[in-house]
Amino acid sequence: MPENLLRPLFESYTGGTLAQMQELPSSGSNRRYFRLQGGNLSLIGVLGNNLEENQAFIKLSRHFREKGIHVPAVLSVSEDGLCYLQEDLGDKVLFNLVSEGRESAVYSTWETDLLCRTIEQLPKLQFVGARGLDWKECLYQSFDGRMVDFDLNYFKYCFLKATGLEFNEVALQEDFEHLKADLLEECGETFMHRDFQARNILIHEGEPWIIDFQGGRRGPIYYDVASFVWQARSRFPEELKQKLIQAYLRALRSYREVDEAQFMDRLRLFVLFRTLQVLGAYGFRGYFEKKPHFLASVPYALANLRTLLQTPFSAYPHLNSILLQLTQMPQFNDLEQDKRLEVHIYSFAYKKGIPADTTGNGGGYVFDCRSINNPGKYEHYRQFNGNDPEVIKFLEDDGEVTTFLESVYKLTDAHVQRFIERKFTHLQVCFGCTGGQHRSVYCAEHLGKYLSHKYNIKVKITHREMNIEKTL
Repeated sequence: MPENLLRPLFESYTGGTLAQMQELPSSGSNRRYFRLQGGNLSLIGVLGNNLEENQAFIKLSRHFREKGIHVPAVLSVSEDGLCYLQEDLGDKVLFNLVSEGRESAVYSTWETDLLCRTIEQLPKLQFVGARGLDWKECLYQSFDGRMVDFDLNYFKYCFLKATGLEFNEVALQEDFEHLKADLLEECGETFMHRDFQARNILIHEGEPWIIDFQGGRRGPIYYDVASFVWQARSRFPEELKQKLIQAYLRALRSYREVDEAQFMDRLRLFVLFRTLQVLGAYGFRGYFEKKPHFLASVPYALANLRTLLQTPFSAYPHLNSILLQLTQMPQFNDLEQDKRLEVHIYSFAYKKGIPADTTGNGGGYVFDCRSINNPGKYEHYRQFNGNDPEVIKFLEDDGEVTTFLESVYKLTDAHVQRFIERKFTHLQVCFGCTGGQHRSVYCAEHLGKYLSHKYNIKVKITHREMNIEKTL
């Protein structure tokens, strides 16, 4: 049980009692994250069954902290190294903060500024983070030919072959060898995060903080720039991509001279390579693990590729030809968001009836929150609702709502996963309480955040009695 592992670590480190433990959404890794609270302290507990990966994260975190880089501090580690505590930087994930821009492909000034300030942090990680770093402490020491081979074969076997497209294996392998040589031409003594993208950035006290760097290694600076700017789901307009590159180059000039034309030529190779790697990942998750929501991201990666191929990769003629054919395949040209599953979450008052399902699906869940201690029975809390800090503190200090939601998460996880697999488009979840203002509102909000963090779905929340509606 996670509590049996994390409780003694928390109480030994803090000298206090663990009062609450809430599991946080993960992005598909084998690590599990928990928010641990007791007294006035809130920490993050991590369970990871890969000891080497844990050790790499812990050592890199301590090294980067010494260099003044914004990463979470590791505070305590269990004797077996399979769980540890780190500081709690909050829940403001960059990926979620810029969701409106991602959905509309039109980014606001505020979103653009946040993205630019994030990529401005990257050169410090790459150059300052590499100073005095023992590369042997990394899980993988360097970006090398084996890594390139792994990722190119990942693309070939997990995506390309699964599409059924005919190609010449010998000619493709020759292009792969040529591309590999070009990628390895300039590696440098810099740190490569390996997955520098919006899901791995937390905004804490207004500043970007970098997480999930345990797979980092010595490698070229271009890879992380390509990962961030050409992240498939981000749908950055070309103008924004150029702003982000210029923001990166301004920060980069603090560490080395920049030949902008040469930089852009090198970057273009890594955009190609990173896109192939991403397609391999989508193919593996979608075709082989039978998780079709990963295949829903393929058109976005191919949209990036389509723009990239406007200038042909003449040095890799067969690869270029194959990629052009992929971008023209009809099954990969549909960018409509409406085909994703939409989970509509309601809060309501029972005395006014259960919300009707207007989609015609029927089914879904109706959860009765009236078993949870009611803040509305106290005069002080009647002026507030489940979004207000006063009510949130009341419910979380009491603790019943945490246990209740843990069960809700397990039930809705099963439904959402199966609905995605079966390509259903709607699921309704309702939370009812006495007045539709406190407990049901809190639960609706928390389930919405949980699902939107964990799955590539649309989440709509309606607080019926408060006449509030929003999309996450």
